[in-house]
Amino acid sequence: MTIAAVITLFFSFLLLLFPPSTAEIKTLTITSDNRPVILLEKFGFTRTGHVSISVSRVSVAGPTSSEAEPSQLGFFLLSKESLLQVLVEIQQNPTFCVLHSRHTLHLCTFRVLSPPPSSSFNHTYPITTPNEYSLFFTNCNPDTAVSMSLRIELFNLNPTLTYLSSAHTHLPSLFFLFSVAYFSFFAFSLSLTKHLLIPSLLLANAINLLSAAALKHRLNLAGTPRASDHILFFLSRFARVVLLFAVVVLVGTRWTFLHPINRKGKTVLFFLIIPLQILAHVAFAVIDKTGPYIQNWVTWNQVFFLLDFISCCAVVVLFASAMLLLRRITSKAQKSEPAMNLDRFSLIRRFYLLVFGYMFFTQFVMLALKELIAYDYQWVSNLIEETVTLMFCFVVLYVFRLLEKDEYSVIGDVEEEEAAENTVKK
Repeated sequence: MTIAAVITLFFSFLLLLFPPSTAEIKTLTITSDNRPVILLEKFGFTRTGHVSISVSRVSVAGPTSSEAEPSQLGFFLLSKESLLQVLVEIQQNPTFCVLHSRHTLHLCTFRVLSPPPSSSFNHTYPITTPNEYSLFFTNCNPDTAVSMSLRIELFNLNPTLTYLSSAHTHLPSLFFLFSVAYFSFFAFSLSLTKHLLIPSLLLANAINLLSAAALKHRLNLAGTPRASDHILFFLSRFARVVLLFAVVVLVGTRWTFLHPINRKGKTVLFFLIIPLQILAHVAFAVIDKTGPYIQNWVTWNQVFFLLDFISCCAVVVLFASAMLLLRRITSKAQKSEPAMNLDRFSLIRRFYLLVFGYMFFTQFVMLALKELIAYDYQWVSNLIEETVTLMFCFVVLYVFRLLEKDEYSVIGDVEEEEAAENTVKK
């Protein structure tokens, strides 16, 4: 096996950090693909797990296609724990075919294909060792490309047939309970603030979690979600993320729709963060709709995470400049109602630190946590993330109400005075 295969295997397991696809029944077509290793799907199996593989219209093309050995093309399962042993085997013998490794769970090779022209087979394989596995197709024949139609079903029998990975079986109930919590919080927030932005964020969170619960429930029963569930989940997720950034920027730069707008905050939100999030969700839609088998799937994941990370960095830079401004105007603010102003400035600084901490947690800590948690307890990471987000929304509403009481009058006036002074100087 070539160096390209080693690199592909390594980066395929980096995909465990990326958002999983949302169908455990896959119907796909591979056309003239010369990759030595193709990651098809990831799934957590119990002791009653099964893999069903149906292949048809298989063809192998290339200069050496007539000499292609069928036993060198096939499907196997590989656990995360076995990856290192497989990489060592390949390093010791560069021509080694991973299909022959004792560390992989061998399924089948193209020797089981029916004769041309049909060139097909259909078989189900029981999985008796519970673990999270990645399903791969490998082609150890150099300089050849494979074309085929493929249908994959991954499921457990516990005792009824379930298409959800063992790590995700609790997610429908979990998402539904959090959606109820957000709907209740939304109703409560309407009586606390006259602005609708934060209640809108809570409502978007509630709808997004409800749609996620419906999507996972449908996936568990049928193996593929309905198109309507997918569309609602995508739109509500986009609204949830954009509104979260909007609320953070609004509160952090101390401007509302009833207050003269902070120009820097408005520019960053409407001309940087929202366009970045639109592009990020286009990448998310591609990731969610396809799967790891497409050639540019890793690139699309990288684009998604990069755009999301840049959005967070934009907020951090905006808040850093705002903190410098607060430091400059603190001395001026102390001249009128010093105690009130210093308390308000201290509150805003704590809010900045809270936002920094939340972004660091969701961007980095959660990725590390998902890697450390055992595969069948991955739902715990969702529980932690949603709990932290719910608490963050509570704190944002609390801070917003404190600053809203006087319509940001003191801070707003000071900033406007400095802006006016800068304008005069120019």
